[in-house]
Amino acid sequence: MSSRRSGRFTRVTPEEERIPIGAYVRAPGDVPETPLNPNASRGRGQGRGRGRGRGRGAVTAPIPVQSAHGSSGSHRGRGRGRGRGRAANTITREELADEIARAIRDTLPDVIAQAREAIMGEYEGNLGGGEEDYDYNTPNMSREPSIAQPTRHHGNHDRRGCSYKTFMNCKPPIFNGEIDPVLSSTWIMEIEGTFDTSKCADEDKVIYAATMLKGEAIHWWGMVKEVRGREAAKNMSWDEFLRIFKEKFCPRTAVKQLEEEFLRLEQGNMTVREYTTKFTEKARFAEFYVSTEERRVERYIWGLRTAIREFVQIQKPGTFQSAVDAAEGREREKNRQGEDRALGKRKWEGTNNDSKKGKTSGQERKVDQSSGVKQCPKCNRYHKGECNMNQKVCYKCGKPGHIATKCKRGRVCYGCGSPNHIKSECPQGKGNNNQGRITDNRSMDKKADTGRPKARAFRMTAQEAQETPDVVTGTFLVNSIHARVLFDSGANRSFVSSTFCKNLGRNAKTLEHALEIETADDHWVVVREEYDDCSIEIEGSVLPLKLLPIALGDFDIVIGMDWLSKNQAIIDCENRIVQVWVPEKGMVKIYGDRRIKDSILISVTKATRYLKKGCQSYWAYVLDSKKDKPGITHIPVVREFQDVFPDDLTSLPPDRQVEFRIDLTPGVAPIARAPYRLAPTEMKELMTQLQDLLDKGFIRPSTSPWGAPVLFVKKKDGTMRMCIDYRELNKVTIKNRYPLPRIDDLFDQLQGASYFSKIDLRSGYHQLKVREEDVSKTAFRTRYGHYEFLVMPFGLTNAPAAFMDLMNQVCKPYLDKFVIVFIDDILIYSKSKADHEQHLRLTLSLLRNEKLFAKFSKCEFWLREVQFLGHVVNEQGIKVDPAKIEAIEKWEPPRTPLEVRSFLGLAGYYRRFIQDFSRIAAPLTTLTRKNVKFEWKPEQDNAFNVLKEKLSSAPVLSLPEGNDGFVVYSDASKLGLGCVLMQNGKVIAYASRQLKVHERKYPTHDMELAAVVFALKIW
Repeated sequence: MSSRRSGRFTRVTPEEERIPIGAYVRAPGDVPETPLNPNASRGRGQGRGRGRGRGRGAVTAPIPVQSAHGSSGSHRGRGRGRGRGRAANTITREELADEIARAIRDTLPDVIAQAREAIMGEYEGNLGGGEEDYDYNTPNMSREPSIAQPTRHHGNHDRRGCSYKTFMNCKPPIFNGEIDPVLSSTWIMEIEGTFDTSKCADEDKVIYAATMLKGEAIHWWGMVKEVRGREAAKNMSWDEFLRIFKEKFCPRTAVKQLEEEFLRLEQGNMTVREYTTKFTEKARFAEFYVSTEERRVERYIWGLRTAIREFVQIQKPGTFQSAVDAAEGREREKNRQGEDRALGKRKWEGTNNDSKKGKTSGQERKVDQSSGVKQCPKCNRYHKGECNMNQKVCYKCGKPGHIATKCKRGRVCYGCGSPNHIKSECPQGKGNNNQGRITDNRSMDKKADTGRPKARAFRMTAQEAQETPDVVTGTFLVNSIHARVLFDSGANRSFVSSTFCKNLGRNAKTLEHALEIETADDHWVVVREEYDDCSIEIEGSVLPLKLLPIALGDFDIVIGMDWLSKNQAIIDCENRIVQVWVPEKGMVKIYGDRRIKDSILISVTKATRYLKKGCQSYWAYVLDSKKDKPGITHIPVVREFQDVFPDDLTSLPPDRQVEFRIDLTPGVAPIARAPYRLAPTEMKELMTQLQDLLDKGFIRPSTSPWGAPVLFVKKKDGTMRMCIDYRELNKVTIKNRYPLPRIDDLFDQLQGASYFSKIDLRSGYHQLKVREEDVSKTAFRTRYGHYEFLVMPFGLTNAPAAFMDLMNQVCKPYLDKFVIVFIDDILIYSKSKADHEQHLRLTLSLLRNEKLFAKFSKCEFWLREVQFLGHVVNEQGIKVDPAKIEAIEKWEPPRTPLEVRSFLGLAGYYRRFIQDFSRIAAPLTTLTRKNVKFEWKPEQDNAFNVLKEKLSSAPVLSLPEGNDGFVVYSDASKLGLGCVLMQNGKVIAYASRQLKVHERKYPTHDMELAAVVFALKIW
């Protein structure tokens, strides 16, 4: 027999149809070329009698078969067989069927297992880039047949990526569908990390990641596959998956809240490491504020504690990591200093035997207790004699008359270095130029031996400066910038505040040796830079000044003895004068600020005298921005109707000629949905708003089988609006076809008007009752209970039509005479001031009689120009609202058909201002059609930019006057129809549309006629 290879498995083409029974079984995917021959003999020889037969040959398939007469064997007829006994060709068809059935039943499970293992092995081979071919070894005929084992042969393979088994071995994270930006973004980072670890191919990322979705997330993914199609979802790119994933599980409101939390983030009581972790976690949701490394560093430093922030600012870290390292280093240093200071205090307390009331150690206290001295009930200490707790006794020296903080014992003068007095009491006075020893970092270890700082600086407030006798303060020009300056003879160097450095306009130079500065509050600051090219202007003369950047108190500049001695300065502390030697002028007096008195008020006479002397003066006043808008009592006519403008609605509205009704499609069963998951802040807001609605009587507890979930939407002013998701109810509601007015028709009524007033109703929908039998359908479900609305809620499909019906009936006597209404917005227009006074009074009287209430803060009266429904209307005509134009100008190029529709929707709202709008927008409109591939080409980009430009420079359209002088200009082309309405040479409106499919076949004259008909139908 000859053999050949088919697929991945080796099989033999039969010769003369001599195949042993059961010797060949089709492998998965193979098709046998020759059916089994029941008369085939064992081996090449014929057996005789009932004895045993033996044969040798190669195994063809991994299935053992028991022969009809003799031992079992699995072989193919390549070898020679010897046998004794009766011939095997007498087997019947029934016996053959039984043999095959038994063989399949006994071996099929093993075959399936082997096939599964082979497939998994093939996937594993893909990870290593190898191709696996499987062969089967041929056992000896005399052996008991068994399942053959596959042997892998590795070779080159084109497929890249990893198998699903390898991906799962990396333990990818599971996402349960929490609508939480932190959890969802964390899952994204972890799953992308798993992709990198497993070397997952791009085309497999979405498929593998989808298997990690559980709970609500898997339901969402199922909906995506239904909407987009399973094949499209399977071929979705990872970037597209992330986009729709973030839209669902990273809602904009939640991200905005995290952004606000990031902007408020401060270190507070956290360690630097804890603060850094919080900062990094929340910075993911405030990309604008950390878009560059410089911004990230600046925002990080801003949130640090003051002591650490000032130190890090001086270091000027260039990267975020260097800022973190500097902050952590400063924290460790402060902790170490705190431990050393606490240890030194404990040592001093244990060795100071002169203190009469000093703290004693636990061992000494035991001695006192053992000596029989009783514990004092006043101070809880053990002492003899009278308790001096209420007397002013120093804990350091034990002497009465002062406390420890005022004790001179152990204090050292910064002026002369002698003990037992302070600098202000130093007998050597202010003339001593006591500069500290300045060494490099290599001598820092010797500091403990010498006890001398390298430099000193006094960080004090303006109040402390006023109370200190030997310092002078004032405002001077430093590098041409006004700076608050402190002349301090106690500082041996000059310093600049780290916050004022940016105003110097200079670059700091690195010091050859870093300086360690000791401040008055026992802090140590390392300075590595210096501003050596600064200047200070004194009496018109500019003197050079070198400054070291450190954190100061209330002052921008501190000038120390280095500058004072160089310029031969003399400080007159009593009169607050500094005399400085200025070249070509000699000694010049610098007048500092006088001491602050209890009262800072001066008389007009003194103020006039100071102004004549040339003193600087500032005019300051307080303006209450809330008082900019006149109150209701200051507006003519309106002040007569203050009851129409209450602060809030407090009760149910009266019965009106219109009730809101909800008519359902016949046969619809009640629909109830589970409440949405809300954030803690939203839960708190929900409880507040529910209580408010209950107090007003707008809602009541419900037992209705209906139930809609609640969600919150953020308003422009930052407050939260509670909304009910009535989408399921709206689907089964019969739509109210009451017409809403056309915007064009409303503005046409304003012809000739020059005075306007706009009234906005307060919570207009809540001023209309729901029909009693429909109340149960408005039910909504919350964590705090099940409620239903007695007034018309927001979100119902027929709400605008019902309220429009109500307003038309209420305003019917004045409608289109001097009042136009669009849902809950009322516009009153008049040609003269006298007419407007009458019209305004009639309208407000109507609202009072109908008990319809308005919100005063949103109303505007006696306007010569008014913004209404996205337009600006005045005596000259109508134009586009600039606020809407700004939104269009900032619109990014659309990336999906939905975004194209959104842009065309906003732009189309102002199509009456743009000539040939349909022709210009045609390339964009094409992208919104079904079965059209979205491709953003140059023609689409050009149309997009032209529309933005046209809207930005939209003309002012005139309002029609009377019924005469109208002219219509129309035109037609293969792209569409266009027309212009004019009156007395002024453009009233533009109109255009694209051709319908059948209209494209019109001849030229019919197409022109279609344009005329189109114009006449509109106007």
